[in-house]
Amino acid sequence: MSTNHLRIGVVCGEHSGDRLGANLINEIKKNHNVTLYGVGGPEIEKLGLDSDFNFNDLQIMGLIEPIIKYKSLSRKRKSLIRLFKEKKIDIFIGIDSPDFNISIHKELKKIKTCKNIQLVSPSVWAWRQNRIKSIKKYIDLTVCLFKFEHDFYQKEHHKSLHLGHPFNSLEKIPFDDVAKKYELGKNKKYISILPGSRESEIENMLPIFLDFIKKHSINNKDFIYLIPASDKRLYEKICRIVPKQDNILIKENSMREFLSISDFSIVTSGTATLESAVLGCPPIICYKTNPINYFIISRMLKIKNVGLPNILLGSNYFTELIQKDCHEVNILNATTTIQNMMLDNISISDKLRSILTGDGFESVANKILELWRLSLLEQTRLEEAH
Repeated sequence: MSTNHLRIGVVCGEHSGDRLGANLINEIKKNHNVTLYGVGGPEIEKLGLDSDFNFNDLQIMGLIEPIIKYKSLSRKRKSLIRLFKEKKIDIFIGIDSPDFNISIHKELKKIKTCKNIQLVSPSVWAWRQNRIKSIKKYIDLTVCLFKFEHDFYQKEHHKSLHLGHPFNSLEKIPFDDVAKKYELGKNKKYISILPGSRESEIENMLPIFLDFIKKHSINNKDFIYLIPASDKRLYEKICRIVPKQDNILIKENSMREFLSISDFSIVTSGTATLESAVLGCPPIICYKTNPINYFIISRMLKIKNVGLPNILLGSNYFTELIQKDCHEVNILNATTTIQNMMLDNISISDKLRSILTGDGFESVANKILELWRLSLLEQTRLEEAH
């Protein structure tokens, strides 16, 4: 085949990963004709991917949900593996979803000319560290968002790159622009409420956050509570749960805008906590799952903090309310101390941006292509030797 044409398999199950994957594939496409196969979100689909199924089907959480949906997930995974083998893909890019993707990496590793890339490292440094054996065996290259992940793999003698995180260039949107777009008053104060990007997170967390709003609004009549939704499906789900009232605004694709004008945020633990902190909107980090999930996970964790900003800063700078501590009274109490963060949130934002800076998409794309070319040369040598 021509080395200018690439067949790339991709598996992505979340919006944040969809944006990362699209940026990486865009860089690869600058110098190669690319045909995409697999499953992804709207950003990757804009690049020509006809998804094998809806990427929302991969948005699962915890330890119980994957068991309940095992048969369905297994069928989808087998279908993707058949597709990738049939199309003879050159590169497989698994984006996040490590437990779903590792079996695909394992099967494709048997194909000598296909290079396996994992974009977004599994949290192997935090829990289930025995996974490093499978990662080293089946994945050719792990692309890390954070430097400490890259350092972890170097110590484990696994090939990795430090991409960095796109949030390193994130900037606030001017208040006037947001206020005009959403018809918001300048005499009001704003709090962003971020219940999560998965349906199960929203079901678990949003009722707790609504209880907080109910209590907080009693003595804070000048506050508006802003709830962003990452897509239409989640927007409709949130609207079904949240009662219509004047002090709550729900909008699609509005997270950065809402965080830009908010005094602080109430956030379900995940990538959104980091986005909030980088934008100078101090997050109160919350997380609650079913008791069985928490019982198992809490005993596997190797780290003290769960919030990404705190992990990166190496301190418990932002309040974390986990499991039994995650209720409306504690959230309300946390708001009284968060005002102290307003004075130095700019310096914290700058520090986080510095920590999040890595090699960038262009460099990572070039190194992935170099890895693939080397595998082609090696395969050619082996064929000629026979």
